[in-house]
Amino acid sequence: MSEPGTRLILLRHGEVASHQGDVPVTPAGVEHAERSGKALGLRISGPLLVLYGGTRRTRETAEAVVRGIDDSRVSGPFDSFALRNPDLYAAGRRVNMVSSPAALAEQVPGMTSDDASSNDWWTTFFASSDRIGWWLRHDNPPGEGVADLTRRILHFANSLADPGPTTGQVVVGVTHSPLIRSLLLHATGNDPGEPAYVTGAEIRVPGGQQPRRLDITPYDPIAD
Repeated sequence: MSEPGTRLILLRHGEVASHQGDVPVTPAGVEHAERSGKALGLRISGPLLVLYGGTRRTRETAEAVVRGIDDSRVSGPFDSFALRNPDLYAAGRRVNMVSSPAALAEQVPGMTSDDASSNDWWTTFFASSDRIGWWLRHDNPPGEGVADLTRRILHFANSLADPGPTTGQVVVGVTHSPLIRSLLLHATGNDPGEPAYVTGAEIRVPGGQQPRRLDITPYDPIAD
């Protein structure tokens, strides 16, 4: 008898006004996430586990998704270390991807905006019209690159089908665009560009023992 498969649905966080620090989701983004949660609840039967990727914007989106689903069916939302942004470094500190020298400097005690502006890699990143796309193409970022991030997420997804509480379950993870773009690039060979808010990718993990062949496809909870 075959073992049931496990599903991991990864969604980008809701709309934000900027990426200058750990910013909140906009009211329109919260409403969109609630509608997405309602759509997920109608599409998926049985219990769901909801996770988020460490930041305020992923937490607020996950909370809104849970409100949209029948709460009695949901565990979470819980913070999941695996769903964090890429691990990048500046002056010996892990930093999040941000959009300005000031936002980078805020993450590093003792760093000034001028210091951040003097870092060639980060300066080019800030100036790019598609910062995540530039990071995807860079072969030596100051930390995790696309291959590193893809491995992290695939290992995490694979582990959900291990014997235990998530076997055969549906797990919804609210995360960040670098993870979703990396996964879809891995699956298709093409960078899909920035995902729309509260859309992303689905990973289906078959039951049984390793090695498991993961199926990765785009996912939009409110698409027709």
